[in-house]
Amino acid sequence: MDKEPDNSIKKELSYTVKVWQTTAIVCLTLVIILIVRVAFNVLLMALAGVLIAVYFHGLAAMINRKTKLSRRISLIISIGGTTILFAVMTWFIGARIQNQVTELNNTLPQTISTVKAKMSKTPVGEKILEYTSGNNSQKLMDTATSFFSTSFGVLGDLYIILFLGVFFTADPSLYQNGIILLLPEQKKSVGSIILNRIRVALKGWLKSMLVSMILISILIAVSLNIVGLPGTTVLGLITGVLEIIPNFGPVIAMIPGVLLAFTISTKTAVVVALIYIACQTIVASIVTPLLQKKMIDIPPALTLLSQLIMGTLSGIMGIILAVPLLSILIIVIEELHVKNSALKQ
Repeated sequence: MDKEPDNSIKKELSYTVKVWQTTAIVCLTLVIILIVRVAFNVLLMALAGVLIAVYFHGLAAMINRKTKLSRRISLIISIGGTTILFAVMTWFIGARIQNQVTELNNTLPQTISTVKAKMSKTPVGEKILEYTSGNNSQKLMDTATSFFSTSFGVLGDLYIILFLGVFFTADPSLYQNGIILLLPEQKKSVGSIILNRIRVALKGWLKSMLVSMILISILIAVSLNIVGLPGTTVLGLITGVLEIIPNFGPVIAMIPGVLLAFTISTKTAVVVALIYIACQTIVASIVTPLLQKKMIDIPPALTLLSQLIMGTLSGIMGIILAVPLLSILIIVIEELHVKNSALKQ
């Protein structure tokens, strides 16, 4: 008779233990997800720092090939030359940019009013204005704010990325050898191959982006200047900077130029829109593919999906680094899974 109460007590205890175990597992999973999400943003900053190091070492390698100087001196010239060039460009065009920014700030309210007045005359325009006013406009602003938010603030993230870039530039072999050292003995050779392929892919992406950004900036600035639009230098720089965001960047860059063109005439706005589309088509369809030969051929749909996923996870930084991160993922999968499967067959 005494055994029945003992059995019921044991069942209750075992049930309680299972409940607590399940609760602990769920809590642990949530904690891991939160840690991974925070760490993921840090890893993205590390990737941005790696890209800075890849740029300086790539430029140093080119200087070394052309001048036959030592690698150390070439690296010093690479870092110093880039810093001086950036400072000189800021010095010479800074005043002009400041004047054009002031001009754009003065004309922007009138531009928005003119566009709203013209949009209100069409049914489609009225619907757009209704959607972007009141509570909807606040929701759009909240979405934009969360999208452009960063882990430590914009300046904090830039500070961390810059310092990581300096450390990676100073001694890249230290970190590369450290990663290989953590791998099992039989995987060290594969690890070296993966890291070398990643370095080549990142160098190819960075080279294509820099050339595309400079080229699109010049094309847009010159073309809009011919049309007679104000603030062409600023508009060209905006387009060049946003070129680093595939698919979304060109669309965002077009908005201020078209809005300013509306203050002149609707015909000018159409011409400006066509200029943006033509310049982006030339760069995206001809220049960028030629420069990205050393990169992995990623389907456009996969690129767009990776940007949407990364944008959801990490905002603007995720979208910017989606393509290089996807390239790294593909390289790792190819080396660790695809080639092994082919060898086993």
